[in-house]
Amino acid sequence: MTLAVRSISCAAALFLVFSAAQPQQKVKKEEDKATKMEKVKEVGVIETSMGTFEVEFYRNDAPKTVENFVKLASEKFFDGMRVHRVSKDFVIQAGDDKSKDPKKVDEWGTGGKSIWGKAFEDELNPNTPSYKEGYKKGVLAMANAGKNTNTSQFFVMLQDRPNMPKNYTIFGKVIKGQDVVDAIGRVEIIPGQMGPTDGRPKTDVMIKRVTIKKVPSPAPEEKK
Repeated sequence: MTLAVRSISCAAALFLVFSAAQPQQKVKKEEDKATKMEKVKEVGVIETSMGTFEVEFYRNDAPKTVENFVKLASEKFFDGMRVHRVSKDFVIQAGDDKSKDPKKVDEWGTGGKSIWGKAFEDELNPNTPSYKEGYKKGVLAMANAGKNTNTSQFFVMLQDRPNMPKNYTIFGKVIKGQDVVDAIGRVEIIPGQMGPTDGRPKTDVMIKRVTIKKVPSPAPEEKK
């Protein structure tokens, strides 16, 4: 009887040790995964009829916004769209699925969707690096129709705008091909309701394809 009780006690003890180890192992795996992600940059490659530019995503600052863009890109949602708006010395704008259809030209700028099937909230955290940096040239941010109305439309800044109200989620920045963005920003436009320097390109600027790649992030420099 004594041996039987001892055997059960040993088994129970082993179970408790194993059970206690599992959460620790899970936490370690999650920490290892987070560390690995920090060493990798997510980059969007946006191929247009005027050339290609690349943007680095800020997943730490705007995780939901980045997830939305990346998944839409994987579904080829952006492929075949047009840059439907150019505001001189301000932004270029795209991401409206209605811009795929030239018959809906009067509706360009009113469409878009998210992976959740509805608009989602802004990610405007004053403590994040991107929020503190603000709307500088090359910044990638969400276009919206007011607070918490994000879907798929986005814009890229053509100039620094330090006094621009921080109402638009910043989720990335151009790291290659800014000259392509600038060239798009210089195209001749057909002015719209926003004034003579704001409208759609006279000659279509097509988004041929948007793909996502992951590249190693350079190791931080050691402080001397």
